[in-house]
Amino acid sequence: MQNYEIKSDEIRKRFREMRTDRPDVARSRLSLGWSNWGFGLEPLSASLARLRRHGVEWVELHGNHHGPDLGYRPDETRSLLEDHGIRVCGICGMFSAENDLSSNRPAARQAAIDYLRREIEFGSRVGAAYIIVVPGAVGRPVPYDDTEFERSVESLRVVAPLFQEAGIRAAIEPIRSAEVSFCRTVAEAKRYIAAVDHPAIGHINGDVYHMQSEEPHIGEAILEAGPALANLHLADSNRGALGAGSMDLDTIIRALYLTGHNADRRFVTPEPLGPGGDPYPAMNGRPDAEALDALVGTSVRYFRERESAVLEADE
Repeated sequence: MQNYEIKSDEIRKRFREMRTDRPDVARSRLSLGWSNWGFGLEPLSASLARLRRHGVEWVELHGNHHGPDLGYRPDETRSLLEDHGIRVCGICGMFSAENDLSSNRPAARQAAIDYLRREIEFGSRVGAAYIIVVPGAVGRPVPYDDTEFERSVESLRVVAPLFQEAGIRAAIEPIRSAEVSFCRTVAEAKRYIAAVDHPAIGHINGDVYHMQSEEPHIGEAILEAGPALANLHLADSNRGALGAGSMDLDTIIRALYLTGHNADRRFVTPEPLGPGGDPYPAMNGRPDAEALDALVGTSVRYFRERESAVLEADE
């Protein structure tokens, strides 16, 4: 076997042992949501209707409160969620050079703090379990200096008590080195969490697209994150729909079950943004509704098929 196959086989063996020792472990399936910021400027009602048609019960909402006059309105959002029978799993925080927790410009750090205040307030009103936090700006792979880690930690500590009061998990997301200057792996996210040293800052948002660039093995990285993994973003190896590439989804599913990820308040959310270096213009663009329908339908169907196949094969 190739080296990665040896690691995957070890996860398979551990999963089979768990299934033997705890035959009821799969009674609860993984909670499948969808990260909607890739839907662009589509009305939220249309996005929720699409997710409902394809059997998705959770949504990770775009963190689009970049100012007091922007973003989803809590009352309207709650009404739409209720109409479509969908609940919020989390908020996808968006961090750029303009709102960067680690910036060497105080105004940008303050913008990041204010942004998180708005997202925490919104998240508490729509029932979000987590908010994704990226320690440094996405799209800025070159470091400012050798103190950006410390500035980011200091900035996040300002809003940590607000996370705690709201009962929302701050989920630190490692991003590939082509896009950020630090915090690129699960191990580095754990180091960052330890440095913040606050009970509300203790979770991780994984992303298999970034993991395949930065981690030796995605399954092992999931196991390393363990119970701290609040959510896992999914896409295939080409960042397309699940099933459209060569991602070893079966091993990912086994690793998730080994960490108890089928528990309450833990989620998997597809985020197939397509290949290329910069998917972010899409969040402010006009969507292709037909293409998005196919993307969601294909991904959801394939994920549930593979989850069932994994569980049934190891019964």
